[in-house]
Amino acid sequence: MSNQQIAPYGSWKSPITSDVIVSDSIRLGSIVLDGDDIYWSEGRPSEGGRSVIVRRSANGSITDITPPSFNVRTRVQEYGGGAFTVSDGTIYFTNFADQRLYRQAPNSEPEPITATLERRYADIIVDQQRNRLICVCEDHTKTGDEAVNTLVSISLASDGRNGLQTLTSGNDFYSTPRLSPDGSRLAWLTWNHPNMPWDGSELWIGELDTDGSIKRSECIAGGPEESIFQPEWSPDGVLYFISDRSGWWNLYRWRNKQVEPLYEKAAEFGLPQWVFGQSTYAFVSPQRLVCWYADKEGSHLVNLDTTTRKVTPFDVPYTSMTEIRAIAGYLVFLGASRSKPAAIVKLDLATGSTEELRCACSISLDPAYISPAQPIEFPTEHSQTAYAYYYAPHNPDFKADSNELPPLLVISHGGPTAAASSALELETQFWTSRGIAILDVNYGGSTGYGRAYRERLKGQWGVVDVDDCGNGAKYLVERGLADGKRLAIRGGSAGGYTTLCALTFRDTFQAGASYFGVSDLQALADDTHKFESRYMPGLVGPLERRDLYYERSAIHFTDRLSCPIIFFQGLEDKIVLPNQAEAMVKALRAKKLPVAYLAFEGEQHGFRRAENIKRALEAELYFYSRIFKFDLQEKIEPVEIENL
Repeated sequence: MSNQQIAPYGSWKSPITSDVIVSDSIRLGSIVLDGDDIYWSEGRPSEGGRSVIVRRSANGSITDITPPSFNVRTRVQEYGGGAFTVSDGTIYFTNFADQRLYRQAPNSEPEPITATLERRYADIIVDQQRNRLICVCEDHTKTGDEAVNTLVSISLASDGRNGLQTLTSGNDFYSTPRLSPDGSRLAWLTWNHPNMPWDGSELWIGELDTDGSIKRSECIAGGPEESIFQPEWSPDGVLYFISDRSGWWNLYRWRNKQVEPLYEKAAEFGLPQWVFGQSTYAFVSPQRLVCWYADKEGSHLVNLDTTTRKVTPFDVPYTSMTEIRAIAGYLVFLGASRSKPAAIVKLDLATGSTEELRCACSISLDPAYISPAQPIEFPTEHSQTAYAYYYAPHNPDFKADSNELPPLLVISHGGPTAAASSALELETQFWTSRGIAILDVNYGGSTGYGRAYRERLKGQWGVVDVDDCGNGAKYLVERGLADGKRLAIRGGSAGGYTTLCALTFRDTFQAGASYFGVSDLQALADDTHKFESRYMPGLVGPLERRDLYYERSAIHFTDRLSCPIIFFQGLEDKIVLPNQAEAMVKALRAKKLPVAYLAFEGEQHGFRRAENIKRALEAELYFYSRIFKFDLQEKIEPVEIENL
């Protein structure tokens, strides 16, 4: 430490380069257990963002299963998830290019099992008793009309008997079909416009007839103001689920025609259902399940005795745990911590020992360069408290002059019903190891703090989130942790909307970066996909109140802008269309404000290709170096900044 070089904040040279982030990193996803084999999906930026199914066999060998010409990804609700399942070594998956379902038997090439129609499939389960698949189907065959979502079965008979059969329909959305152990009952979730699944959803149970159709069904939990998450049958046929009826997502079960709370706590056991197939608990036996939850003290993994309701914690080195799956003797989950990147983890239930089967980052990072997340609480509007993770600038090779304060980059997460995590992200360390402080804000509306906190954003999107991001930045400035004249804000999608509002309607920040951000709420409400097509009324107000949508759209108030912005956009984005960014760029050009725009062919809502992730990250750093006037010690391809 005594040999540290003195250099301005932002200019420090770091081993955490964009090449490390894109070439040595993968995106770990869904986990499926099949006997003693463990399967998971990997998104690979180095392969154009392709998603691949990987198998770890009982002997420990790890093999790619998906042939190079396939990409395992579904576009149901555009965000996807639940794109594959496995039964007795045979894999069933959705291929991204044609959205058809495929069957891939052991040591064989995939073969299609659905027609080449405009139908998409997700949340796939196997009904072995009836030789069929059950899944969500999203039908786009009626051009110009809203897609139709249903639960369907798909015959696996070689002669194609029965084909596709609709099991239940009539509601706007369906998810999470789950068969009882004896195959006699099917549970599922459903919800209707204008609700999102975290606003209000219903849990249904249906009895299956001999032909596999649903002969009678009933709603057992949920409603317009109760969110249900992850129904699961125990091995002895009792239905468990997570509900926020208490104000927190807690565990319940349906037994003797009654809903019973299993473990009541001011903590979140569930997640917002942006994608299919999420899991925060799993059964080890009829009397034992393992579950994750988060509270003010952090994240926890515990064993829960379903008879005594006694809870026993596991001592594991992870602060984030999702995709929890169990089989006799062990647990598999996606785990990360403040010092560990995401990994596929196997937990021995007898000994409590863990083994990392695959890490999202293949290189070994020197922990000396890591700035760990520090949870903070800070005051915000209306005498309320908001939350964030603060990352101090840190690099063992450098320090700044004692008279200098670091620039601060505030991150507004997407969703907006999502949450910042304390888990190690190389992209965050990219900034801190160069001398830029980070504040990752869980503004009002974020998940993880109960339903009341989530509902702070009702009718207040573009107000509460913006206030919380600004107040978080001011909190650090007041404590001497950031330079009040070098504050930037960045965000993607809904976080991009918060970013653009903060830069337009407030004067806290001096620069910003919008990744496929929303600039025109009315345009988003008028032209987006089905899943979010009624999301706006809950976040902003009735669609008839066009004045509200106008007043909270940055595009109409560019006269108030006075700082530079860089924009990043995928040209195939179907959620936030490119015209949202292009209209803002045009307005900044007209105002003669510094502006940069990078558009990427072939990218959708979120960048998946290595070259584009690298280019965007370096371009943003270059942009700040010019705006905040610090020299980079690394060679980075310049970005054209107009009006600078």
